[in-house]
Amino acid sequence: IQNSQNALSYLQVQDSGLKTVGSILDRMSELRIMAQDITKNSGDLENYSKEFIELQSQLNQITRETFNGISLFAVNTDRVNDAGTGSLRGISDSTISVMTGSYTSAGGQAIEYDKFGRTLTTHASGVGANGSISLNVVNLQFVLSIGTTTIGNATDIDLGGLHNYTDTTGTNSDTHAGAASAGGAAKNGIGTDGFIERILDVNVSQFTEAIERLADMRAENGAEQNRIMNSINLLQTNVTNLEAAHGRIMDADIALESTRFARQNVLVQASASMTAQANQLTNVALVLLQ
Repeated sequence: IQNSQNALSYLQVQDSGLKTVGSILDRMSELRIMAQDITKNSGDLENYSKEFIELQSQLNQITRETFNGISLFAVNTDRVNDAGTGSLRGISDSTISVMTGSYTSAGGQAIEYDKFGRTLTTHASGVGANGSISLNVVNLQFVLSIGTTTIGNATDIDLGGLHNYTDTTGTNSDTHAGAASAGGAAKNGIGTDGFIERILDVNVSQFTEAIERLADMRAENGAEQNRIMNSINLLQTNVTNLEAAHGRIMDADIALESTRFARQNVLVQASASMTAQANQLTNVALVLLQ
């Protein structure tokens, strides 16, 4: 029962965090929509972006919350080892090519680049269409996952848009900043803290997807809470029934034992009376003989 109660407490704390995340996402979505207003000047957009960055910081903090040292929102980070080679230096165009084998991220695991989970869109070598990296909204790796991404032999990944990312090969890790595009790249990107600095760099649809995923997570959390509460109720009922059964087997029945005691006491008293009468008859016989 104690273990189940601890699990329930964990889920309740997790749900509180998800509720806070929902409020933050609602506000971020509201800021993004307000930023689309053509009547807003650059000062307004700057203020929106400042609040947007602070909200990202809060989300980043929530993802690292723990319950008695256990992560509430564990994020799986996959690493490309040895087979992966990459280059992105300053303002040069770059690709990452996995030369042998394949790299698969399945089951909702997020590939983590710097502080953002991003989806890698791949295309075969020589194909003209450009791949891209799309943001999984504001560091919510546990809200948005990439599904399945496979990088096969001689597959190129183009980096589109303005991003910072960290590529990890074996034990070496390098951080690069830049923007890759078909016509060239300029050194520009998100801030050094890894947060999106310009609110217009995020699409409204990404917030919609994140909020929908968050709703699914809260539904799953609620279902787990109900399941555990039912288990706790069952265990408590079993404990009560087992204690009652043990009492019936091992404990004395006071009413029954009292009845038995009274009956045996009457028999003892009757025996004593008969013994006394027998002794008196002997004495009477002796008197007659005298």
